[in-house]
Amino acid sequence: MSQSYCALYVDAGYLLAAAATRITGTSLRAGIEVAHAELIEGLVRQVCEDSGMPLLRTQWYDAARFNSMTEQQKHISALPRVKLRLGRMAQDGTQKGVDLRLGLDIVNHARHGRVDRLYLVTGDDDLTEAVDEAQNLGAQVIVLAVPNADGKPHGVSTHLRQVADDVLLVDEAGLDSAIHRRERKATPPAAVAAPVSESSPAAVAARVAAASTPDLSKPYRTPHELIYSTTTGQPPIVSVRLHDQPDPEVIAEGIDIVCRKVIDSWKRTATTEDIARMQAAKPSVPSDLDRALLLDLSARLDNFYLDDTTRYKLRSRFWEILDEVS
Repeated sequence: MSQSYCALYVDAGYLLAAAATRITGTSLRAGIEVAHAELIEGLVRQVCEDSGMPLLRTQWYDAARFNSMTEQQKHISALPRVKLRLGRMAQDGTQKGVDLRLGLDIVNHARHGRVDRLYLVTGDDDLTEAVDEAQNLGAQVIVLAVPNADGKPHGVSTHLRQVADDVLLVDEAGLDSAIHRRERKATPPAAVAAPVSESSPAAVAARVAAASTPDLSKPYRTPHELIYSTTTGQPPIVSVRLHDQPDPEVIAEGIDIVCRKVIDSWKRTATTEDIARMQAAKPSVPSDLDRALLLDLSARLDNFYLDDTTRYKLRSRFWEILDEVS
């Protein structure tokens, strides 16, 4: 009789964004420090104890920009019994191919009988059909969710909960041991920049950018007047709700809270040079910050369809608050 194995499939985007929310109040991954080896070791220990089976392998899913691994991803790929599976990062900051790789892997592994119990660290509704197919092929599929501040699964879609054989929570002690809030490191004083000639390419580019920058105080009228970041990333669609939008006052309050939390988390490690670069790039919002804003507001409003007006107000308020606190 062949040995039974369990396997662990980790959507890094979900895991780290949910862990960041748990620790900092926002999904901004830049706000946390992660000891990846310790984190993975804790997850492996948990699934082996729960299943009573040895682990075949940990599959770690993330995205790579320009098909190039980061130093962290190289470190993860070198860990024992860890398979790094990379999608790609689009220019707008969205992940491409990550969910597809994860879904194909769990179905293929179930089809070939490689594992008997699959543990998925994810909350994405897009994986529901893959989970269902893996079950049809004879595998048990358990969702391993990050606990929120109330000790409940964070960001797991209703459909995925219904299809999965069970939904467990990641061990809180393991999370708190391996993931910490990032703090600002001391930096040497910045060198004084040489004066720039008004006719230099940099000065000309700055004047062109200033002339083309929209007025953020202008009221919303049509989609053509929306201020979009050129590096905007869309949040993962956990579920789509078709009910009416919340009360405008509730939306305004949520926008204010989300913007302040994201800015607070970012400023904890931002240098004066980082802040200056951010202001110089206005109104473009960096993709990681923009994605956190959209995801956090969607989660707060319990509505993962944010209309254009709400997105416009969110980004406008972000710059207003950043100006207030800078």
